Amino acid sequence: MSIVDYQSEGLFQPERIAAALLTTRDEIARTVGLGRDAVSRRERVKSARTQRRLREMLEIVNMMAPRVGGEAIAYAWYRSEPLDGFDGMTAMDLVQDGHADWVRDWILSVDAGVFA
Repeated sequence: MSIVDYQSEGLFQPERIAAALLTTRDEIARTVGLGRDAVSRRERVKSARTQRRLREMLEIVNMMAPRVGGEAIAYAWYRSEPLDGFDGMTAMDLVQDGHADWVRDWILSVDAGVFA
């Protein structure tokens, strides 16, 4: 799916994301390091922090989807696969710590053969 398919009225919609990734809104909140209210209360969904975290996760999942066979598999990778060079941390761990850019750079490095 395109990243805009997860949006409505210019905002990422946790329920659309959860449906596409075969999970729940609560799990999406935990995955991006936010509380349950951040994805269930309308005013919190609109917050810059919530929207940024959802966008970062979706960008990374969308980067990985063609490499692993789909969005749901990419989401599982995002949550559970330790990344080489990051002391056992997953993409999810790094995004929660505010380092989504490191994950995007890591994916591009793998494509370039750095960690092959």
